[in-house]
Amino acid sequence: MVESLILIFAGSALLATLALYTRQPLIVAYIAIGMIVGPHALGWVADADLLQELAEIGIIFLLFLVGLDLEPGKLLRLFRKGLITACVSSLVFFGSGFGLMRSFGFTSTEALITGLALMFSSTIVGLKLLPTTVLHHRPIGELVVALLLLQDLIAILALIVLEGSGSDITATLTGIGTALAMLPVLIVAAFLGVRYLLLPLLKRFDSFPEFLFLMALGWCLGLAWCAETLGMSLEIGAFIAGVSLATTPLARYIALSLHPLRDFFLVLFFFSIGAGVNPALLAEVLLPVLALSLIVILLKPVTFFGLLRLQGESEPIAKEAGFRLGQASEFSLLLAYVAGARGLLGAEAAHVILGATVLTLVLSTYAVIFRYPSPIAPDPRLRRD
Repeated sequence: MVESLILIFAGSALLATLALYTRQPLIVAYIAIGMIVGPHALGWVADADLLQELAEIGIIFLLFLVGLDLEPGKLLRLFRKGLITACVSSLVFFGSGFGLMRSFGFTSTEALITGLALMFSSTIVGLKLLPTTVLHHRPIGELVVALLLLQDLIAILALIVLEGSGSDITATLTGIGTALAMLPVLIVAAFLGVRYLLLPLLKRFDSFPEFLFLMALGWCLGLAWCAETLGMSLEIGAFIAGVSLATTPLARYIALSLHPLRDFFLVLFFFSIGAGVNPALLAEVLLPVLALSLIVILLKPVTFFGLLRLQGESEPIAKEAGFRLGQASEFSLLLAYVAGARGLLGAEAAHVILGATVLTLVLSTYAVIFRYPSPIAPDPRLRRD
């Protein structure tokens, strides 16, 4: 275990340095080191159970912090700004991914999951490439954040459906029904728990940062366990835990204090994704990977541009938003991971999603940093922190 962690983080640090020098998303470095030292290449980290557990923990913290940003009142305001664009664009991307995968002979279920995976843009890359001043004080920042958060919400709904699914139709419907029935119960319990238990404790002992950190951690993992007990998943419980805390004045502090822990486990998550890649199998599905990547890179900017222009956005803002959202998402990898674990996605289809996601993350990053202000733009005139 210790040797594996040393290999993972030392290798990630090395490749992350190369990624920064070449203006690549750090996600790509983490996936690459997984491919290099994983079981299909050097084989230095080959424990499949360990990799799966590491991935699970990373997903839990990712969704907890996503939930912390989804304050219900803020969501209602964002609905008015981006709901039509988010929903219509999601349908366009879903249909394109579904149609492409069917044309390559993949099953309807695999095509459906690929279509779902194509619906989302990368929250991590989208926010990392927005300068802080643009993120908080400019219309383009508000618009990009609104669309990303709405997509995240759609992704959560997709995860709920996938978590309740199985190979047998009766079991699938029963699982989905149980998850949807228990969901409001858990949501109500979470908000009551925050109001009458957690918040009084946090206010009383807010002078002890380590206590706030431990309570937030315990709340996340406790609700994750409750969700799994009620027939849902650890990830959905962590997301609800985050949303329930998003209404509190301590949400921002908790999010900042947990960011290092989230980053630690996200490295492990993306490493485990890379470790599951079989280069030989990826070469066999290279043509659908390239076709899917081309659809994402060409279709997403055009679709967002057209929809935003129809809703009255200016041409420069609509065009920039389209380029900033023109990639697949970490949620694409998450959906593929969950679907694979449920036996709904074959290895070939999973490699198509993975390959297209990584390729579009790289190409989209280059399209943004050479064209628009960002913290890592090579042109000093475009570099903004």
